[in-house]
Amino acid sequence: MKFSLGSEWNELKKFEGLKQNERDIVFYSENENSMLIFKSLISELTNKHNLNICYVTSSKDESILKKPNNRIKSFFIGDGVVRTKFFLNLKAKILIMTMPDLETFHIKKSKVYPVHYVYLFHSMVSTHLIYRRSAFEHFDSIFCVGNYQLDEIRSTEKLYNLKPKNLIRYGYSHLDNLLEKYSKRILLPKNNENKLHILLAPSWSDDGLFENISEKVIDILLREGYKVTFRPHPMTQKKSKKKIDRMTEKFSKNESFLLEQNISNFDSFLFSDIMITDWSGAALEFAFAFEKPVLFIDVPKKINNPEYEKIPQVPIEVSIREKIGKIILPTDLELIPNEIKMLYGQTKELRDKITKIRNELIFNVGESKKDGAEEIIKLLNERESYSG
Repeated sequence: MKFSLGSEWNELKKFEGLKQNERDIVFYSENENSMLIFKSLISELTNKHNLNICYVTSSKDESILKKPNNRIKSFFIGDGVVRTKFFLNLKAKILIMTMPDLETFHIKKSKVYPVHYVYLFHSMVSTHLIYRRSAFEHFDSIFCVGNYQLDEIRSTEKLYNLKPKNLIRYGYSHLDNLLEKYSKRILLPKNNENKLHILLAPSWSDDGLFENISEKVIDILLREGYKVTFRPHPMTQKKSKKKIDRMTEKFSKNESFLLEQNISNFDSFLFSDIMITDWSGAALEFAFAFEKPVLFIDVPKKINNPEYEKIPQVPIEVSIREKIGKIILPTDLELIPNEIKMLYGQTKELRDKITKIRNELIFNVGESKKDGAEEIIKLLNERESYSG
């Protein structure tokens, strides 16, 4: 399917030409990764509750654009001037999105209609370290992953005297999807430690693992005889293609090395025994969905909010690390094989510990779509008094 600026305008025109009740609930997708978060909630709304929704996306690669569905109207609007106009002139009762920083940059609230803006997290990390200070300030409702996010947001509102938001005890739909798909396929520990499979999944930042020490880490792992899957962050794939190509050329001659660039496929999480990362939110998905340990390389934090320490809660990505794995300094990379052996030897004990932490920390494990759909319907009913 080919798109042009003209076709993006036509798509917007088609969307704006819908009857008001045909666009009461709108999902906006920044890129195809958003569907990982939206999928089960959309299915619950359309299949169980028989509601119609609109799916507006900035990614021409979304499969939803190619699959007709009577209850889902989909539109591709790109990420330029058409998208800007879409947001400014939006007439919808509810807009659901995973993109933070509403009102901060070029994505603004509607100037013509009292839209209710709902934020869904695309990661299980905290709200006040890797997100900007005002990332969630202009949303009306926030679907929180766990109590820690709820507490952080309330602390932020109190500190900066902000209007309290409607905070929903939701959970994390992507975790639920992974548990549903993979829980019966979790593999038993291997007998031969030399054949352990290591997943290297760095976050994206200037001071991160990928940018500075990833080649050295891969060298050490391959030298020790481990299988290695290298899974670069989506933004790394976008911004550092030449470096990834150079690394692939260097390591692809070794049959134990695999590059994983399809971030919608999580089979590599299933087949890996241990993840190595820095500050990636993927560590929580790996640990909580697959109940396996993580080795954290302690590079500098990715800080997008310089005032994060004013919030009394310690960010979950800081406090969780030694509970679901171990931390190693960048100066001690040669110790990685020993740390892997120790972690792998504790797989069973760590699995029980991780499961307990997950169930205490995350709302509605396995059930988020049910509660989420009910909350959306509740918000919709509250807005029935508005007319288009």
